[in-house]
Amino acid sequence: MHDVIILGAGISGLSAAKLLCEQGINVLVLEARDRVGGRTCTLHDPQFGYTDVGGAYVGPTQNCILRLAKELGVETYLVDDSQYSLAEIQGSVRRFSGVIPPIYNPIGLLDLNHAIRTIDKMVAEIPQETPWKHSNAKQLDCMTAKEFIEKIAWAESTRSFLNIFIRTVFCVEAHEISALSVLWAIKCGQGIDRICNIAGGAQERKFVGGAQMISERLAERIGRDRVRLKSPVVRVEQEAEGVTVTSEGGETFKGQFAISAVPHAILQRIHFHPPLPAMKGQLIQRMPMGSVIKTVTFYERAFWKERGFSGCSMSDTGPVDFSIDDTKPDGSHPAIMGFIQADTARRMSLDTLERRKEYVCKHYAKIFKMKEFLEPQDYVEMNWMEETYSGGCYSSSFGPGVLTSFGEALRQPVDRIHFAGTELANEWAGYMDGAVQAGERAAREVLHKLGKTGPAEGLQPELPPANASLAPAETSWLLGALPSVDTLLRFGGIALAAGLAWLFQSKL
Repeated sequence: MHDVIILGAGISGLSAAKLLCEQGINVLVLEARDRVGGRTCTLHDPQFGYTDVGGAYVGPTQNCILRLAKELGVETYLVDDSQYSLAEIQGSVRRFSGVIPPIYNPIGLLDLNHAIRTIDKMVAEIPQETPWKHSNAKQLDCMTAKEFIEKIAWAESTRSFLNIFIRTVFCVEAHEISALSVLWAIKCGQGIDRICNIAGGAQERKFVGGAQMISERLAERIGRDRVRLKSPVVRVEQEAEGVTVTSEGGETFKGQFAISAVPHAILQRIHFHPPLPAMKGQLIQRMPMGSVIKTVTFYERAFWKERGFSGCSMSDTGPVDFSIDDTKPDGSHPAIMGFIQADTARRMSLDTLERRKEYVCKHYAKIFKMKEFLEPQDYVEMNWMEETYSGGCYSSSFGPGVLTSFGEALRQPVDRIHFAGTELANEWAGYMDGAVQAGERAAREVLHKLGKTGPAEGLQPELPPANASLAPAETSWLLGALPSVDTLLRFGGIALAAGLAWLFQSKL
């Protein structure tokens, strides 16, 4: 008889297990795969050393994962963005520095800046733990992100940039996700600038040795004998005195409580007895995983850096929405990481790996204007849509109407079953940091029920560790002061009318 049985040995499940073990709780972790790590996955090969084909990036204010990495002795290194990036928008390729791509049309630039600032102002009003309680939640939740973008953006270049943002962050098309859920995710990630940036942002750092090392060391910390691999859970039964969990092989495990740390979409494959409450059962049918193929292409040397480019790019037409340099911190194994996402990922999943490799290399050669991209030394990819126990990546998304109809059931325990996973976080949801936060939150809920801590102590949020956060991403005062296109046109119209009136009067 175990105190707590945890479903899933990803970062969230193992973080919950670690906290519980530290309080003397008898824990068993059941993992369907033959490895720990969940949606983090690090490949090892003499050709390229190691490379992350799952979750990889961390940055300032992601205090839970940074604190955990420090405790486990996993070091980070800075992603190099010291040179120019590239943006391909509406067929035009230009280089730039920073977050906002180069739009030389002043009207387009004003419109993009206004759209980003409008989003940030709206985000500030979203309740971080309960977005469905926002005063305008129903209207925002019934609106798709596509409709929202068309409402706040005047220029096509602005709409293209925001659509790239949606695909890159959520791995869905803008018509598949609600405006409220997008604003909430931006709130959890502390703004568009923070989410998009490398330096000072969510892509600032990677883990030396790969992100899966976090889960490997967590498993070692709690004890490998407490982690059972190749044990997919097919049934969870609740009774008055505890829970019984059954694996695919027919083994049964008994505990007082259970924590599910698998994606909500995967819960549909598990038979619950008694059935989950109607709201929870309906919710898990409405949380599909994102569509993404993560690619890493290796080269003999980092020739793009030799010509002044960081390797970072975005595109609204090519197969790769977003790329970033993936060269090792010591300069070895030069590589470019690229995401194929949303509709493009679904379409290209029908092609062979060799064809996808060809498309990716041709895309880089085209936008960087460097034929060397056509001659890679190696290429690896992970099609997360084919991953049985994830069903996609990076995280779940919420379509129109889901949050306002079912949001209350998102983190709510079902008797002795508690729920973790990055999609259930209220800070950095969808990221590794959110996975840690949600796992530890679920563990504290169970500790409270076990009588190990008082309500206030057991349910308080994690405090940021000292020196974990770097300076926040800053917005120029000039960008904040620039007018919108509408304001400019209204001002221009008034100025024109005044000028004509003066001219008319002068003729009299």
